[in-house]
Amino acid sequence: MTANAINGFLHNKQEWTNQQLENPLRILVWNLMPTKANTEEQFLQLLNQVDQDVELTFLYACSHQFKTVRREDVEKCYACLHQIEDQTFNGLIITGAPVENIAFEDVDYWEEFCQIKDWAEKHVGQTINACWSAQAALYHDFGIQKRGLDQKLFGIFRANSVESDSPLTAGLENFKTPQSRHSESVIDEAHLPADLQVLLTSSEAGPLVLQSLDKKQTYVTGHSEYQTQTLDQEYRRDLAKHVIIHEPKNYYPDGYYDQGEEIENTWQQSSCQLYQNWLNLITTKEKIYD
Repeated sequence: MTANAINGFLHNKQEWTNQQLENPLRILVWNLMPTKANTEEQFLQLLNQVDQDVELTFLYACSHQFKTVRREDVEKCYACLHQIEDQTFNGLIITGAPVENIAFEDVDYWEEFCQIKDWAEKHVGQTINACWSAQAALYHDFGIQKRGLDQKLFGIFRANSVESDSPLTAGLENFKTPQSRHSESVIDEAHLPADLQVLLTSSEAGPLVLQSLDKKQTYVTGHSEYQTQTLDQEYRRDLAKHVIIHEPKNYYPDGYYDQGEEIENTWQQSSCQLYQNWLNLITTKEKIYD
């Protein structure tokens, strides 16, 4: 179907074409990534492939000190919580953020993160927390700590354990997802808090998708929204900065360097299906409540 942008950099620059929609699902995207326009495009392209029409409203962290973009540009293109706090949304997506090596309480928008999470309880149907935000939300919701990794978890990872009874895992028997992070939540799958369930797990990367039914939360530990070239761009960026980094696993084809073989997006189908299942969960719950 179609994804429209209500605001954002792409909308402001007329780089995303909106369509006339009737009764789209209203999705709020709290974009914490420094590459804001790229992240907008990733989610718009992803949600442009689902069965429902959606409209995305982009939110920024009002308390954050921006380093990669001018604050006045963000304020012009994005909404702040106080501007939309009286509205309701069918769904909320909280993106990742490059702050894994900082204690949660030391992140400059941590209080705002908690405020938005609490606000969402009465104003949002379902929430997806991605990458760092999944770790932060698990800490906020269950007190689950995080720990640093010896080396960055970087590449494409496949689930080898799937909780098939969950509507969120329908069609995800071969789930794959990009990971790009320096930390992980400390999760003991044998002793989970009540109302927290691990739905998809990788033997290499650990839990990939978790869910809390009562809290209406989905925790995605990676970046399902990433496009084909995103990991390559991150890898080349780090090399240029002389950061010690290994190649993203399970990503480059064998003939990439010597034969120029193109990178294949092996996770796009999984990403679309995951977000399709999430939107289906939203519409199913709303029908029950009606």
